[in-house]
Amino acid sequence: MATVYVGTYTQTEAHVKGKGEGIYHYDFDPESASLTLKGITTGIVNPSYIALGPEGRTLYAVSEVLHYEGRPGGAVYAFAVDPSTHELALINRQRSEGAAPCYVSVEGGHVLVANYMGGTVAVLQIRPDGSLGKVTDAVQHVGSSVNTARQEAPHPHCIVPDRSGRFVHIADLGTDQVVSYRFDHGSGVLAEGPKPVQLQPGAGPRHLTFDAAGRFAYLMNELDSTVTLLSYESATGQLRIVDTFRALPEDFAGTPSGADIHVSPSGSFVYGSLRSIGRIVHFAVEADSGRLRRIGLESTRGRTPRNFGIDPTGSSLFALNQDSDTIVMFRIDSATGVLTPTAAMTDVPSPACIRFFR
Repeated sequence: MATVYVGTYTQTEAHVKGKGEGIYHYDFDPESASLTLKGITTGIVNPSYIALGPEGRTLYAVSEVLHYEGRPGGAVYAFAVDPSTHELALINRQRSEGAAPCYVSVEGGHVLVANYMGGTVAVLQIRPDGSLGKVTDAVQHVGSSVNTARQEAPHPHCIVPDRSGRFVHIADLGTDQVVSYRFDHGSGVLAEGPKPVQLQPGAGPRHLTFDAAGRFAYLMNELDSTVTLLSYESATGQLRIVDTFRALPEDFAGTPSGADIHVSPSGSFVYGSLRSIGRIVHFAVEADSGRLRRIGLESTRGRTPRNFGIDPTGSSLFALNQDSDTIVMFRIDSATGVLTPTAAMTDVPSPACIRFFR
């Protein structure tokens, strides 16, 4: 039996009719492909992105809001994970140093946050008890791009450390860039890093993930629903564009809306969610070059798959249908990467992020 946490939207925003109650805690039985609800942690508004802390002792969640405690900005919450029951207990919370925080990650003794509407990224100290300490750095991005409705200002959409933790990379939807920083673990400061990666105008980079070896990174671009392959020099932190791949069907004529992206634990496949058509695209990876070959587009059996997750064994994929209030599980064929839907569908209001407790 494994433990799964799901963050949700709890109130209506411009892009979602939030119906959730907080962070949902499930037991996952791989044999029966079922999620059993164990509890809901309430008292946090829009915990739309969550991350587990070191050794699973803590969980950190953004509160994706525009105003927090009467002032512009959002917040980050720290929760203790009960070692026996895996229930969550609030430790403390801190301002995120920007509005609408939409992504949180953990690197060593710090929490990293991307503030979508604030145009900032921030670093918060983790104290020995897992609580959030002082803000050790906050960096304001600048710039814009060609889509005047969505790229009028910087919009950091993810903040991802590399495998060494020496570099941190931010996909900024508003500027069509991936911006990289050197990260000082001692001070928690983001220093100037390698040259930013400039994407094609109007791409709208959203989520970035590395392969297991740290040789390549894959970037889901929201506004044109393409996937960009980047090579990675771990010594310098430099990302470079190798190729870009279309994720949508050839006959697609609507508004693209790519969202999440993950590499399978085997490294053989890459998956991405396409919200506008309710599909998961899957690619086979060419081992030497990292290049992608599209092998399928599978319906998520719901609307707006904002986020999805692959369990640590690589055998199952969970699609979170934000606007039809379901999580649907698929089996992953280890040889071909093809997704097969199961009968397992769990009702979860406005699911936004899934994390597996290891």
